[in-house]
Amino acid sequence: MAERVMAGGNAGAPVTWERLGRTARITLNRPEKLNALTLEMLDLLEGAAREIGRDAECRGVILDATGEKAFCAGADINAWADLPPLEMWRSWTRRGHEVFEALERLPQPLLVLVDGIAYGGGLELALTGDLLLATQRSRFAFPEVRVAAVPGWGGTLRLAERLGLSRAREMIFTGDPVDAATAAEWGLVNRLYHDRTEMENAARELLDRIAENAPVAVAATKQLLRVHQHSRWTGAAMESLAGGLTAMTGDGAEGIASFREKRPPRFEGR
Repeated sequence: MAERVMAGGNAGAPVTWERLGRTARITLNRPEKLNALTLEMLDLLEGAAREIGRDAECRGVILDATGEKAFCAGADINAWADLPPLEMWRSWTRRGHEVFEALERLPQPLLVLVDGIAYGGGLELALTGDLLLATQRSRFAFPEVRVAAVPGWGGTLRLAERLGLSRAREMIFTGDPVDAATAAEWGLVNRLYHDRTEMENAARELLDRIAENAPVAVAATKQLLRVHQHSRWTGAAMESLAGGLTAMTGDGAEGIASFREKRPPRFEGR
């Protein structure tokens, strides 16, 4: 009988995970808030990564989300907007880096399934995957500059690795959403599907094929492919500091206020 373990022992938790057969699934489960990330969700994601990473019987992992509108709309602005800069860095920005790195470091291949929007921290989360699959209605964006912030959870680094600097600059400087077809053309998405059912079936088939291979060889190959990323750590430190800096500016406060008041921001460059 397949083993099944839920995060927190509660199917209603904002992040759940299970292992069925030789594969595991982590699911964002806060659809009423477009799966926007909170500190609790970061803790649950890290716990899932820790448990799955130690599971020698697991050969591959799927990360997906419930709901029809979003994979993840990003970091919940209400969870971080009122934090002072030092606490922003200590308990939010740095924490996100730790959790996303734990997911990226999983010894098993990680497939991320996107159906709907993946914005801001949601796109950063998706970029921790080895392969990114999406439906045709999906959209991708880093809109942080529109609220006087920066992608603070590895987005500037992982996006540039995946797309190259030119495309990464375009997405980050404008904040404009990229549709699924463009994302596939640019190489942000590995495979594109008509709907969620088709994507789910393809993901299970792909993981089954991976699971047939020698697990130690797959894990070793994944580790080898990470070698070129060692220069990333300087960038990660700078990104964290930039997040704290922008949070201290007047524009940072204006960005949050305009978001909450649903009005265009009035940035003054201070």
